[in-house]
Amino acid sequence: MERPLVVGVDGSAPSLRAVDWAADEAALHGVPLRLVHASLWERYEGAALAEDLGKPSEQTIAEGIVDAAARRARERRPEVKVFTGIVPEEPEYALVHEGHDATALVLGARGRGGIAEFLLGSVSLGVAAYATCPVVVLRGAPDGQPPTAHGRIVLGVGEEAHGTEAVRFAFEEAERRGAVLEAVRAWRCPARESTDHPLLAGEPARLHERHAAETLETALDDAVARYPTVRVHRRTAEGPAHKVLLDASADADLLVVGAARRHKEHRFGLQLGRVAHTALHHAACPVAVVPHRAHPD
Repeated sequence: MERPLVVGVDGSAPSLRAVDWAADEAALHGVPLRLVHASLWERYEGAALAEDLGKPSEQTIAEGIVDAAARRARERRPEVKVFTGIVPEEPEYALVHEGHDATALVLGARGRGGIAEFLLGSVSLGVAAYATCPVVVLRGAPDGQPPTAHGRIVLGVGEEAHGTEAVRFAFEEAERRGAVLEAVRAWRCPARESTDHPLLAGEPARLHERHAAETLETALDDAVARYPTVRVHRRTAEGPAHKVLLDASADADLLVVGAARRHKEHRFGLQLGRVAHTALHHAACPVAVVPHRAHPD
């Protein structure tokens, strides 16, 4: 069976927006869509207590949530096979587990407990930090509105980008969408290397910029040959990588960044670098975090 695109749903507006986006993606990729709701409420309270209080049990509420999401997905994309699941686990754990057999995980920027669009929900952040498959968090357009299509995907290229999953993911998305891929490599000239001498003032900066361009070219080399129809714009930019990519996300359909996995998923500590962490909190478009195994230190 084909690996599905998995969406975490909780009935909130951001999660319904994620359902819409994921349904379109499932149709584009020709894969099934799986809608998952996870909750621990039943484990701690139980259905009997809910009945005593005259309130619907969490199971009933969960069924309503996934059924409504499934109807929404089928109405939007009738050609996509839609499956649902209700999991009595912590949402982060359940979704990370679902990701083991998924094409990707799709999540809203926040859940029912969120208070502002710019604040990333803890579930989305936790899943992005530990999932073994790509995680797409729907940022950008206000809730209830579909993301604006710009025909442009941005790829942030880091030091370990040669042959990484993030590069391949970005090229495949650009090919399927017929979008331009803008590959960006940020660079900075350390203050200690600057000089006040007018004849030497620009040399350190030129060296760092040249290194950035070479790193970018090396990172894209294999993918350019593998995806010859993708239009690629290469760009180097001076400044902190997280700021450069946030600026680039303003008119993009998707921002793709890598996340190194240095430890097993069950260990403590978030496995997100500063760039991915900042993008998830502040990007102006959907963000795809694509994990890869870091080289041993």
